[in-house]
Amino acid sequence: MSKKQILITGAASGIGQGIAFFLAKNGHHIIVSDMNLEHAQKTVDEIIQQGGSAQAVKLNVTSSEDVNNLVAALNKPIDVLINNAGIQHVESLDSFPMDKWDFLIQVMLVGVARLTQAVLPNMKSQNFGRVINIGSLHALVASPYKSAYIAAKHGLLGFSKTIALEVAQNNITINTLCPAYVLTPLVEKQIAAQAKEHDMSEEMVINDIMLKPMPKKAFIEIDELAASCEFLISDFSKNITAQAIALDGGWTAQ
Repeated sequence: MSKKQILITGAASGIGQGIAFFLAKNGHHIIVSDMNLEHAQKTVDEIIQQGGSAQAVKLNVTSSEDVNNLVAALNKPIDVLINNAGIQHVESLDSFPMDKWDFLIQVMLVGVARLTQAVLPNMKSQNFGRVINIGSLHALVASPYKSAYIAAKHGLLGFSKTIALEVAQNNITINTLCPAYVLTPLVEKQIAAQAKEHDMSEEMVINDIMLKPMPKKAFIEIDELAASCEFLISDFSKNITAQAIALDGGWTAQ
């Protein structure tokens, strides 16, 4: 596979960071973007120490100015966009702050549209592009107390399918990876929040809520997502587009 310039959002920690490490080891140049530039730079430093190629940028995906300035400043077009930035808030709708509800949608749905819009012109001009959205099992199913997150992820699927159809003739594919729970700092915070909402122990949240619907009873590993990204970047997947790809241990088969 030829080496690609890859922009990953929310790449200073968790899933985004893991994908950055994995793809950098395979020779791609990684643009590590995050709201926290210091943490993004630490990720870049580690990639470079391991012999990889990367740069850190501060990026607020809710800002059109930030997004457009980043794309304009790059000396080489983005070949692959991995929309990973995400946040979570667990609370019943009765008391869910609407400003927070709106912010989740801005980050995980509008922000994806904003970045995709910004990179598509160059992808079209070079007749190649890959957009990979890190969705969630909750793009396919629902569970209580996560209305904003689930609404954003369900919307992400509709957005991805629509744009995939619009750019299919330009050798651009757009797909969404939908993992069940991945043990990241974001999920660890969810465990504590759900324990509070359900009035149960954190161990019970893991066993009775998170892993119970999964026949394999195991968290998804970040490298599974990263390797899936590598496959979707390759020519072997050039006709896979507009798809929601579940990494769920059989959850949605039931």
